[in-house]
Amino acid sequence: MKKTVGIIGANGYTGSELIRLLAFHPHVTLSFLYSRSNSGTIISDLYPDLTTVCDKVLTDQPEEVDILFLCLPHKESQNWLTQNPVREDTLVIDLGNDFRLEGNSGNREFIYGLPEINKKQLAGTKSIANPGCFATAIQLALLPLAEKGILDEVFTTGITGSTGAGQSLQATTHFTWRNDNISAYKTLKHQHVDEILQQLVSLNNQEVALNFVPWRGDFSRGIFTSSTVKTDLDLEDIEQLYENFYADEPFVKVSRKAIDLKQVVNTNRCVIQIEKSGNVVVIHSAIDNLLKGASGQAVQNMNIAMGWEENAGLNLKPIAF
Repeated sequence: MKKTVGIIGANGYTGSELIRLLAFHPHVTLSFLYSRSNSGTIISDLYPDLTTVCDKVLTDQPEEVDILFLCLPHKESQNWLTQNPVREDTLVIDLGNDFRLEGNSGNREFIYGLPEINKKQLAGTKSIANPGCFATAIQLALLPLAEKGILDEVFTTGITGSTGAGQSLQATTHFTWRNDNISAYKTLKHQHVDEILQQLVSLNNQEVALNFVPWRGDFSRGIFTSSTVKTDLDLEDIEQLYENFYADEPFVKVSRKAIDLKQVVNTNRCVIQIEKSGNVVVIHSAIDNLLKGASGQAVQNMNIAMGWEENAGLNLKPIAF
């Protein structure tokens, strides 16, 4: 029997992406789609591409389900769980940042949901804190070096599409501003830095300095990051280190050729490429911010927690043109 699923905040970008994924998932059925601001509206009226996929009406009345996804603005998930008690046996996956650093909500202890390092802890759990999009891309680029304990100071630049800013209209998401334009924002102070360091330091067993400069890109979805570190390891040894680290991970691919965003947009994949000159190494990583950086990874975490095949519902192809 299929498990029932509810999505809180189904009208946003990550919520609607979950609908697209879960509508065709072999092990679940969508039970309800929750939205306070659009209650009573058919979801396909908000997202016409869902016309032949999902015709559910958004509601402001949650139901009891087996699996609950929280796609709320940051800092609202904790309040929602406090005001809407959820059964202890319900799997809760939060796509916000409420529980990534402090993983408690009542009796729930949230597990940080980066499968490539926490797969054993995620299996069977009932509470998952889904990682941030930049945090996912940067950590996957650096985890193999952290496990070797050779990270010291890291300089990272990363560019993200406009969907990373969410659905709410802002001056910097207007087409006329974003198109043909690039800008830096939250330089060295991005909210994902603490989240990234929490995981890297635990593996590296020593402090790591992360200097992160994020950029707004003139495209709708995707993240491309480049992280620069110093090491005396040969390029061949580093590439082998990464290939061994991710050998059993279905959604991470280490490439020995140049990578680009179109290889990952519309997929749950991360592709990584490494370059070296002298003792300076640059690790490039690319993901779709709404999939591997959010909703796709949430489904991946659901699959692991429920004991299903990890790639269930996630066999997606990239956009070629």
